[in-house]
Amino acid sequence: MAAKIYYDNQADLDLLKGKKVAIIGYGIQGRGQGLNLRDSGVEVLIAQRKGGKNYDLAVEDGFEPITAEEAAQEGDILQILAQDHLQAEIYEKSIRPSLKPGKALLFSHGFNIHFGYIKPPKEIDVYMVAPKGPGSLVRSQFVEGGGVPCLVAVHQNASGKALELALAHAKAIGGTRAGVIETTFREETETDLFGEQVVLCGGLSELIRAGFETLVNAGYQPEMAYFECLHEVKLIVDAVFVSGISGMHRRVSDTAEYGDYTRGRRVIPEAARKEMKKILEEIQSGKFAKEWMEENRKGRPRFNQERQACDQHLVEKVGAELRKMMHWIQEPANKRQHA
Repeated sequence: MAAKIYYDNQADLDLLKGKKVAIIGYGIQGRGQGLNLRDSGVEVLIAQRKGGKNYDLAVEDGFEPITAEEAAQEGDILQILAQDHLQAEIYEKSIRPSLKPGKALLFSHGFNIHFGYIKPPKEIDVYMVAPKGPGSLVRSQFVEGGGVPCLVAVHQNASGKALELALAHAKAIGGTRAGVIETTFREETETDLFGEQVVLCGGLSELIRAGFETLVNAGYQPEMAYFECLHEVKLIVDAVFVSGISGMHRRVSDTAEYGDYTRGRRVIPEAARKEMKKILEEIQSGKFAKEWMEENRKGRPRFNQERQACDQHLVEKVGAELRKMMHWIQEPANKRQHA
C-alpha cells in the first residue's frame, strides 16, 4: 500500500495560533525546529538547563530559556527533544505533573512512547513530527525556501485534531514543502532502530573496519587501506543519496559495478540476512530498548568500553593523520544527531 503524503495545501498553520509550543531540549533538532517555528509566527518557549553551550546558543538566538517545569506549565504543546534515555525521567519529574486536558505531547522519535517508558494520560493528544534529516538541514532548507521531508504519526487523538496539529507543526518547520508521510509510532521507531543498527551505523562501521583490517593484515599499507575502505565511502554514499543504487552503478566503473553484482552477496550472505532478522526481532520485542535503558542505568560500562576501543582502532589513528592532508575537510563540531 502506498504511503499517504501531505503537502502545504493540506496543512493549516492557523491551528497553532494562540498556542505556545514548548521545546524541551535545545540540541540540533530543538534549534532547527524552534527557529523555523518562530519564523512561521508560532510562539515558542525553549526549556534548556543553564550552564551549557546549548543554553548560551538559545540566548544568542534570541530566546529566554526556562526550566522544563516552567515549560510544562506554560506550554500548550510540549515537544520533548531530549535524548531517548533521558526523556522518561524528564517527563516524570518535570512534565507529567502539569499535564491536563487541552495540552499535547509532541515527539520527533517514537522510542519512549512505543516501548512504554512514557505513558501519557488518555485525555491529551500525543503525536509525532519527525524530520528525516538533522536539525541543521531542517533549518538551512527552510531558510532557503525549501524543506526536509517529515514523518507524522498519532498515538492519542483526545482532541480529534491531533493529525491536523501534527501537519500544522510540519508546515511550520518546512516539512510540507517537501512532503510529509503518515506513519505510526511503532513503524517509525522500529525501522529507525533497525536502520541504525544494521546499515547506517553498526553495519557500515563494522564493514569498514573489517575491510581495513583484511587489507592491513594482508600486508598492504594502512594508508592505502584507509583510502579504499573508508575515505571513498562518501563518494559512493553521495551517489546513492542522489540517484539510488542503480544511479550509483552508472557513476562508477563497469569493473566496480560487476564486482558489486558478483561479490556483494558473498560479503552479505544469507547468514547475515538471518542475523538482521534476529536484530529486528530484538527491536520489535523491546529487548534492545530494555538493554539500552539498563546500560544507562548502570553508568554505560559497555558503551564506554566500546567507544574507547573504537577511538583506539588503527583506522582512526591513520585517518586522523591523512585528514590533515585534506584541507577541504572540516570536522563538524557539535553535530552529533540520531540517525
